Amino acid sequence: MSLFTEFGRYLLMIKGMFSRPENGKMYWKELMHQCSEIGIGSLGIVVIISVFMGAVSALQTAYQLVSPLIPLTAIAQIVRDTVILEFAPTLICIVLAGVVGSKIASELGNMRVSEQIDALEIMGLNTKAYLIFPKIIAAMLMIPFLVVVSMGLGIIGGRFAVVMSGIMSYNEFDRGLMEGFLEFNVIFALIKAYTFSFIISSIPAYYGYYVEGGSLEIGRSSTKAVVVSCVAILFADYMLAALLLKSPIAQ
Repeated sequence: MSLFTEFGRYLLMIKGMFSRPENGKMYWKELMHQCSEIGIGSLGIVVIISVFMGAVSALQTAYQLVSPLIPLTAIAQIVRDTVILEFAPTLICIVLAGVVGSKIASELGNMRVSEQIDALEIMGLNTKAYLIFPKIIAAMLMIPFLVVVSMGLGIIGGRFAVVMSGIMSYNEFDRGLMEGFLEFNVIFALIKAYTFSFIISSIPAYYGYYVEGGSLEIGRSSTKAVVVSCVAILFADYMLAALLLKSPIAQ
């Protein structure tokens, strides 16, 4: 199947989700279930990665800033902006593409192979709206929340790392955090998070929903979904970064 054919079928899948729900309570229950699966289920790995990500970036920044002309507070500024702009939204979403994306693809793939989706369609249910739409909405609600948590934990991890290493004090680090802070950086990181969360949920849903074959094909579609999602996240990250450079705030 060609790239344009797959992209067209992907757009048709997205279009098919927007229909009037048959039963609002049923959709709400599925949405809450997906929020729990995506948000609470991924919280542990996000916490671990964020703390060590901030700690490592702080120590490596301190290692490279050897000039006495550069104040120590610059370490906190670099860690803050790096974590907020890149590490928290991009790295965490790439990890979630593997955790959440593979789960969505395998879940829908298993339902397709076991003919559960066909049974729901025979019952007159819009399977795209019922099975895919709640997953995308839940991802766009919970993944930005996880990114915000990652921002805070990354900065805290960097703060503890440099203080415990004797590089600088808590007051110096906190003073560096406040110097030159741009609120737009947080807004831009959330724009990234919402964009990436749509990619993480919709692309694996496409590969899982249209899988053909048996259990072997489910594994292949899950792997392909994760790979394509990661490539799409990196491409979107580049495009958004290019837009950031051209924004009036960056000038």
